[in-house]
Amino acid sequence: MVLKHIWGLFVNPKREWVSIRNDKCTVGKCYAAHVMLLAAIPAISGFIGTTQFGWQIGAGDPVKLTLESAGMISVMYYFAMLVGVYAIGWMIHWMGKTYDADVPLSQCVVLAAYTATPLFLIGIMELYPVLWLNMVVGIVALSYTVYLLFSGVPIMMDISEDRGFLFSSAVLAVGLVAFVGLLAVTAILWGMGLEPQFTH
Repeated sequence: MVLKHIWGLFVNPKREWVSIRNDKCTVGKCYAAHVMLLAAIPAISGFIGTTQFGWQIGAGDPVKLTLESAGMISVMYYFAMLVGVYAIGWMIHWMGKTYDADVPLSQCVVLAAYTATPLFLIGIMELYPVLWLNMVVGIVALSYTVYLLFSGVPIMMDISEDRGFLFSSAVLAVGLVAFVGLLAVTAILWGMGLEPQFTH
């Protein structure tokens, strides 16, 4: 069933992680039934929000992007999320040997995909981009994502809670480094002439 685990991750995460692990989902099935659908939420919402409503900071007029610029950014944003989930899954698999966790790559990608669920869902807030509201709700979503990571790693990687805590902390550090790297790539692309184009 498409997206069947989302509700369980919010109601009873530990029980749902067991169910997710027992599904033994492949990378392709996980992407088709979960990642590709949920990653579209922030990409599409961001496109609509930045072209129809715009960002408003303070008392100034809303700042909107052109359709072409917003479209290009949304497509790149979407593919960055698809690549990001796989990259984090691959890193989890690579680090697994350090923590005596010998599980298939597909299970690691599934762990990364379902951990990111709150961040995908919160993308709906980009439909009407209000900076302070997006930041508040974003912090809540990020906090729950971290909770899902720490509760999911011991179950999905079949290791003890103590070892799982250390493993989760390492994964979180990798995720933060990846985020900083993404910001750096974005700055480079903007410097190469791919910066956002605003309406007048």
